[in-house]
Amino acid sequence: MSAPKNRPWLGPLVALVLVYLLFVLLSPDTFARPANLITMARQTAVVGIAASGMTLVIVLGGIDLSVGSAVALTTVVVASLLKAGAAPWTAALAGVAVAALTGTVNGALVAGLGITPFIVTLGSMSILRGAAKGLAHEQKIDVDTGGLDALVLPPTHPFLVFSPSVWLMLAVGAGTAVLLRRTRFGRHVVAIGSSPLTARLAGIRVEAVTILVYTLAAALAGLAGVLEFGKLTVGDPTDSIGLELDVIASVVIGGGSLSGGEGSVAGALLGALLMTVIKTGCTHVGLPNWVQQVVTGVIIVTAVAIDRLRRRRR
Repeated sequence: MSAPKNRPWLGPLVALVLVYLLFVLLSPDTFARPANLITMARQTAVVGIAASGMTLVIVLGGIDLSVGSAVALTTVVVASLLKAGAAPWTAALAGVAVAALTGTVNGALVAGLGITPFIVTLGSMSILRGAAKGLAHEQKIDVDTGGLDALVLPPTHPFLVFSPSVWLMLAVGAGTAVLLRRTRFGRHVVAIGSSPLTARLAGIRVEAVTILVYTLAAALAGLAGVLEFGKLTVGDPTDSIGLELDVIASVVIGGGSLSGGEGSVAGALLGALLMTVIKTGCTHVGLPNWVQQVVTGVIIVTAVAIDRLRRRRR
């Protein structure tokens, strides 16, 4: 799964193709159907969008454990506003805004007080989960989606092939990749992740960049939460427990370094799709859930080990 530094997505792509072909051989009658590929792409959208934001955080040298809680809180905020009579897109934008605000707070605590990102986001993970339960009175909020479920449903026009959520994931990924690789802000993110002290000496506003990165990442988690609401059609404060692990794993599998300074949005999306392929493939061949978890865990550890070995060789 290793790849040249300027092509970190190559390893995940090779792994994805090999795993896909393996399951095609094991279950050719069902797994190889085009409809199954379209379904897997749709199932990847929530993790893929959140992984685009997480890529920025990890390249910065940080981590965000509150993603799953932010997604759950967003579903509750959207459902609550819809129940109160708000327009669907107003509710969706409000959900994204609330998530973005939590990211701003996380970034401010990390940048302003110097608290370790792991501790800050571990705390916010619990706070946001509790806030979601409190807002929902510890129960699901059933409400008419107002058409937001159309984001995750099969397209109304056959020529679109994929659901709007998949196209949204690709658009977010492309935009984030351009932001990271083609802008001054992106270069500052990479510089901070490589060496915060050097970046500061070079005149980069480390605190401002850090706050903005966490805000953008949380906003994308909120967008993923809107899709999750469309899929669930309810506001669920207990949803997406452990989602942050899938998101972080996608970035690491895609070539992101937990030491900071390296990461690929394209690789993260491929990593997210790879995990979906593994889960779906195991289901098609009749393997139990625990096997899926073991395989996914092995892939994550392998990806991190490869990253460490690559850094040692440098």
